[in-house]
Amino acid sequence: MMAIREGGLDDARVQDLLRLHASGMLANSPAESCHFLDLSGLRAADVTFWSAWAGEDLLGIGALKQLDAAQGEVKSMRTVPAQLGKGVGAAVLEHILAVARARGLTRLSLETGTAPAFEPAVRLYQRYGFLPCLPFGSYAEDPHSRFLTLIL
Repeated sequence: MMAIREGGLDDARVQDLLRLHASGMLANSPAESCHFLDLSGLRAADVTFWSAWAGEDLLGIGALKQLDAAQGEVKSMRTVPAQLGKGVGAAVLEHILAVARARGLTRLSLETGTAPAFEPAVRLYQRYGFLPCLPFGSYAEDPHSRFLTLIL
């Protein structure tokens, strides 16, 4: 049974997964094209962070950054490697979508990479109806960035 809980940033296992997330981004995109949030960014007032658990086992993470009253951004989606392909990412994304809708957001967007390593994530987002879009917020066109959005 999976439980998705708000918070968890003080847990060493969550911090380890965030480091893995950052290293994966940096291994597949130039540093200037990586837009992941560090711990302080994930603790910001406009960000809500969740961790997914099965008992005491960390399964994955994800966050929602509130861009304005109508739009949010999916951030820091990552699944523990041993749990890949088991529906963790989908469950975390569904949770983020439900919270975004409950907050009255009308659009949810995200930025991800263009390297082959990002394809599984892109397929997940596409399954939920995310479509390509132009850069949003403070993002600029970048050959290493792909932008997706979903009208809620």
